[in-house]
Amino acid sequence: MSAPRRPTDPSGLERYYVLTGGRSGPGGSASTLDVATLVVSRAAPLPGMQHEHEEILRRCREPLSVAELGAHLHLPFNILAVLLSDLLQAGRVEARDPIPAHDAGRGPDLALLEEVLSGLERL
Repeated sequence: MSAPRRPTDPSGLERYYVLTGGRSGPGGSASTLDVATLVVSRAAPLPGMQHEHEEILRRCREPLSVAELGAHLHLPFNILAVLLSDLLQAGRVEARDPIPAHDAGRGPDLALLEEVLSGLERL
């Protein structure tokens, strides 16, 4: 006789518990993450790393928003935020705030451009 089969968890909660080591939310600097935050890798994956951490580092070679990353990895925001917290604390990724909507359409800062032009003219 074979051993009785254990019922599977269709919600994925067991998997998420294992991925995060039982943590339900990020700590430290990752607590300010939002779906528009851009994440970029600062290091290559190491042998033996957790698969999801490796995937984050691979996918974020170019800046990628937390929302896009979650869609690629099929992970809810809070689970992804915990994983990103690990990588942020280890210095393996950098989180960048997105350009605020009120600044996005304004264009470059004219005063800064004038200073740069003035400096170039002095060369």
